[in-house]
Amino acid sequence: MLLHVGGMRSALGLLAVRRACCLARTTHNSPQTLEYKPIKKVMVANRGEIAIRVFRACTELGIRTVAVYSEQDTGQMHRQKADEAYLIGKGLPPVAAYLDIPDIIKVAKENDVDAIHPGYGFLSERSDFAQACVDAGVRFIGPSPDVVRKMGDKVEARSIAIRAGVPVVPGTDGPITCLSEAQEFSNTYGFPIIFKAAYGGGGRGMRVVKEYEARSRGLHLIGFVLCVQVGYENAGTVEFLVDKHGRHYFIEVNSRLQVEHTVTEQVTDVDLVHAQLRVCEGRSLPELGLKQDKIRINGFAIQCRVTTEDPARGFQPDTGRLEVFRSGEGMGIRLDSASAFQGAVISPHYDSLLVKVIASGKDLPAAAAKMNRALAEFRVRGVKTNIPFLQNVLSNDQFLYGTVDTQFIDENQELFNLKPVQNRAQKLLHYLGHVMVNGPTTPIPVKAKPSSIDPVIPPVPLGEPPVGFRDVLLREGPEGFAKAVRAHKGLLLMDTTFRDAHQSLLATRVRTHDLKQIAPFVAHNFNNLFSVENWGGATFDVAMRFLCECPWKRLQELRALLPNVPFQMLLRGANAVGYTNYPDNAVFKFCEVAKENGMDIFRVFDSLNYLPNLMLGMEAAGTAGGVVEASISYTGDVSDPMRQKYSLEYYLKLADELVRAGTHILNVKDMAGLLKPESSRMLIGALRDRFPDMPIHVHTHDTAGAGVAAMLACAEAGADIVDVAVDSMAGMTSQPSMGAIVACTKGTNLSTGISLENVYDYSEYWEVARGLYAPFDCTATMKSGNADVYENEIPGGQYTNLHFQAHSMGLGHKFKEVKKSYTEANKLLGDLIKVTPSSKIVGDLAQFMVQNSLTRAEVEERADELSFPLSVVEFLQGHIGIPHGGFPEPFRSKVLKNMPRVEGRPGASLPAMDFQALEKQLRETHGNDITPEDVMSAAMYPKVFQEFKEFTHQFGPVDCLNTRLFLDGPKIAEEFEVELERGKTLHIKALALGDLNKAGQREVFFELNGALRSVLVKDTVAMKEMHFHPKALKDVRGQVGVKQGQTVEKGQPLCVLSAMKMETVVNSPLSGTVVKIYVNADSSLEGDDLILEITE
Repeated sequence: MLLHVGGMRSALGLLAVRRACCLARTTHNSPQTLEYKPIKKVMVANRGEIAIRVFRACTELGIRTVAVYSEQDTGQMHRQKADEAYLIGKGLPPVAAYLDIPDIIKVAKENDVDAIHPGYGFLSERSDFAQACVDAGVRFIGPSPDVVRKMGDKVEARSIAIRAGVPVVPGTDGPITCLSEAQEFSNTYGFPIIFKAAYGGGGRGMRVVKEYEARSRGLHLIGFVLCVQVGYENAGTVEFLVDKHGRHYFIEVNSRLQVEHTVTEQVTDVDLVHAQLRVCEGRSLPELGLKQDKIRINGFAIQCRVTTEDPARGFQPDTGRLEVFRSGEGMGIRLDSASAFQGAVISPHYDSLLVKVIASGKDLPAAAAKMNRALAEFRVRGVKTNIPFLQNVLSNDQFLYGTVDTQFIDENQELFNLKPVQNRAQKLLHYLGHVMVNGPTTPIPVKAKPSSIDPVIPPVPLGEPPVGFRDVLLREGPEGFAKAVRAHKGLLLMDTTFRDAHQSLLATRVRTHDLKQIAPFVAHNFNNLFSVENWGGATFDVAMRFLCECPWKRLQELRALLPNVPFQMLLRGANAVGYTNYPDNAVFKFCEVAKENGMDIFRVFDSLNYLPNLMLGMEAAGTAGGVVEASISYTGDVSDPMRQKYSLEYYLKLADELVRAGTHILNVKDMAGLLKPESSRMLIGALRDRFPDMPIHVHTHDTAGAGVAAMLACAEAGADIVDVAVDSMAGMTSQPSMGAIVACTKGTNLSTGISLENVYDYSEYWEVARGLYAPFDCTATMKSGNADVYENEIPGGQYTNLHFQAHSMGLGHKFKEVKKSYTEANKLLGDLIKVTPSSKIVGDLAQFMVQNSLTRAEVEERADELSFPLSVVEFLQGHIGIPHGGFPEPFRSKVLKNMPRVEGRPGASLPAMDFQALEKQLRETHGNDITPEDVMSAAMYPKVFQEFKEFTHQFGPVDCLNTRLFLDGPKIAEEFEVELERGKTLHIKALALGDLNKAGQREVFFELNGALRSVLVKDTVAMKEMHFHPKALKDVRGQVGVKQGQTVEKGQPLCVLSAMKMETVVNSPLSGTVVKIYVNADSSLEGDDLILEITE
């Protein structure tokens, strides 16, 4: 008899269940009476890995092989590994097919099969199957039917062990049939106890309250005694519990080849399947050279079963297509695989095993190290696997020291702290395939393609960049920095190219990829800039919402590349970087995290110049340790005596409050470019006279074309800093030209000290880079600036957004009317200061008026029945603060009717945000790799962050793609490289786009690092069902668009419509009953689409 406890230490002192593998030819069949009958053809009545294992052994011995397979297994590897393969169980359920004894015997007889190997599982421990083989004259490779029956009955097997004198765990003599019998047993023997099904299989058939502590030692003699007692032939497994005192207790016998037989084979160098086949042929163990005294254990072996099970979900099996399969190999590694190959479909019907990995080494740590290395080499994509859990086990000291017991997993819950699988390359292929099939993932406002030309990065010298103003800030702190700025000779510039310039010209769509490429050049050649504006405002949510990248990562990466120039961000006062109110602690926390990630200067503004909101933002930025640049948002014209709502005196009083509150720098924020040279001299001159020691910073836009003249006038009047954009990103709705300001001040006392040659190189980069964003370029719909901005006062960034919104709503041909309506809407709302979000409110109302062909007088007259945009309603409720001069009446009362109103600062009444609870929720949803920055993103934009995480989970780090690939995808046969991180570059070639399949998918083929890869992508257009939406009849008031049969009142909100960033509340135009609803929450509507019908 051959018996081995695979690679176990004799010194184990804790509980463990041990299996002793044995191969026996007992004395009732002595070698002298055996007849040798060679086997010529073997059928394996099984599937997957064990079938392939047996086929390989048969092939080595020159035996022909036969596979059987169910209808669901036509693509499985085991049927291809056999010489012949036959369908069984036609029409039966998947598992039942492999249990169809008559069909299996029929196939065996029809195809001259000599012997059947049952493998493990399925029929392997069914005595009736063994008997059916014998009755059919086919050899059963295993014990006799009688032995299979005795060993399969756990109660009888236990009785046999007792008769043989084998110690057993105390237990009942027969199966218990009621609760009282179980109670009587536990009262006698106490706890712990184990419940086990009489015909149960493995540990899953056991229910343990508590278990004995045990070790494995000297069990071969016991196994031999047991085998003799029952007349055992062939291979089997005897299971014991052995306690720490060396006492062993019989559990059961598995009368078949065990799943873990490979461990025994590795440490004994005995091929158990070879031996099984030879024994079945009539060979004795001595003839095979298998005597117990000659069996030697050589080192240690570990088997890991790699399965498609998700440890994070209680090892729930996962199914799907193996998009990638690459195994770990090398010295000391053996692989016994099932159907693990690229393109294989993992069925939900059978065992989840992909491959058994067996590692061998001189000792347990050596074997574990090889196993860990092999598992790390595996790449399995398309389904979840248990590899991360196995790696945690192999790194556990308790496991490596061999001191595990059966409570090991329960007592080491850290094993479930699973390291996420990155899967970056395959996810990127999914993204590229998605774009190739369905087009860009970000909304494209105009039909233009990104340029195929990549910008050339100007040369950058080696070494550290020269000292800049940030070195002053780090050394002197905010107060010392402000003094240095005021004492500086010459005009300082802030470069808006990294933020406001592209927000104004390119809809905020410039990606971190293109900013990073030019950042080192800026660090080395523009070190005397006051700052680079690169963050905050709309860039924060757009990064996640449309560019699918993390805004915090942008800040971190740019900080590393541009360490010497201060960074500046736009903070919307109490609204932080959002469009709504946040609890005070959220604003403070945001500024703290921003400062930690490299932000230096916080330009704090409020869209209404509402001091309570401004003060909160200033305090939050100052508490975080940042430079506070409080902003006066400018509108009107201080040089026009006829416009006195926003007079020079108004601005001076506001400045007094901001300086008194402790701002380090005073900013004039001219969002629409309304400052003319004369008004510039008046305003800046007055501020300089009143605050001689305060640095003054002026921001404007060049919409009318007078930006350069206005900024030069500001500088001459005493401004220390003005905002500019590099030439190719300047003008129109952006900032004035950097090159023009540099050239105009050169050789004067206002000289910027910036080289024009460097400006030219910088501009050339952005001129080409801008072509990559052609689908978003404002020049697609706007060919020049326009002096009518002095009338409509539309902020530069909004000017571009209004173009895109107008086009998306079918109002592109009416943009002139939109601009005129903007002026009227502003008057309706009381002549507001217009900057985000107040500018958006005016814009929403203007588009509403154009869309519904309403004049200002008609809006005022019908204010009680119109369904105004949500932003307008919330403004009138007081959600963004109180405007200068108060709310417009009676317009406000007519719109709001009985709606609630917010008194005072909107955020003051909000409860503090619980960041710990938010982080816990995010970790539960997205895993443990949540950062403090993620928490802040979720705090600012919960829905946008959720969608961003879902996107990155599906498509990976798309920020590493160049911009053309991100927007337009690759062309067929195009080759390109993607750098995932330093030293890790993917070489990709787009090969082909497949035809549409029945599931509405197309297979997209790539070559990745020389290997063929493919992904299945849903064709969203092809899958879209034809749908004709009913149109509203303009002369029927009851057709505007809650539950069917519900009674509604006039003015009652019915639903919210969303287009781009604009949301409109649809109110009922009359009281009545909802007759029919034509939409749901996910409906995509066009103009004049009917929403619902109401009858009076």
